[in-house]
Amino acid sequence: MRLRTLLGDHPGTTALKNGSIRSDLVEFEFAQYSPTNKGFKPMVRETAFDVSEMAIVTYLMAKSFGKPMVLLPDVVLARFQHAHALFSAKAGKLTPRDLRGKRVGIRSFTTTTGAWLRGILANDYGVDLDSIEWVTFEDAHVAEFVDTTKRAPKGKQIVQMLIDGELDAVLGEKSDHPDLKPLFADVAAEEKAWLEKHKVVPINHIVVVSRRLSEEHPDAVREVHRLLAESAAAAPAAPRFSRVEMQRSLQLIIDYSAQQKLIPRAFTVDELFDDVTRALC
Repeated sequence: MRLRTLLGDHPGTTALKNGSIRSDLVEFEFAQYSPTNKGFKPMVRETAFDVSEMAIVTYLMAKSFGKPMVLLPDVVLARFQHAHALFSAKAGKLTPRDLRGKRVGIRSFTTTTGAWLRGILANDYGVDLDSIEWVTFEDAHVAEFVDTTKRAPKGKQIVQMLIDGELDAVLGEKSDHPDLKPLFADVAAEEKAWLEKHKVVPINHIVVVSRRLSEEHPDAVREVHRLLAESAAAAPAAPRFSRVEMQRSLQLIIDYSAQQKLIPRAFTVDELFDDVTRALC
């Protein structure tokens, strides 16, 4: 069976994408998107792929609108988030607790990194997210989501706006510009403390399959999972999650997403899977 597939180049996908891991049951037809997240919109809006990498918040939002996708327990990208928040030192010192009333830029309000960082700001620093003027540059992958943020002027670039003083801070970005500094002053210490508190690494991208594939070809879905797991096992740098750790990370981003009204209610982790994929967890 030939499967239309969207997978980025990650340590855990290398063996699968270079053909060193193969299957007699399924074959992958890899779509080319750069960056990979450009393919999330056609997956959500058109079910363009049978198998797709997917930002976890995009999946949660898609599920809330009944999009025909099902989660697999295969994480392809997970990372700490604290390094992806910047401010300009030219405007003076800024800390997370200083963000009230500030203009904060983010590529899209619905990005997974943004949702993680806003969750950190709200729950670890007591920041009132509604007090911030959010400036965005792209719409959501899920067309039905109503975005009430302020859109940046056409042609403007997020990091340049921060450098020029048009934004007070940005989320979801990294830069080596000498004027730009991390919003969290000691990133390594923040990450260590967050890990000690939550006992898990934040999940960014995971894999989904179309509902049709899961309903009509469950053996193919099980084979996709087996191949992804084998490919990840061949890469020491691939994300490693126990069942408990995955559940904890998923529940946390579910809670953050509901808190930020990206989804209408907090799902249980079990709801993210169907009978076929739940048995793979």
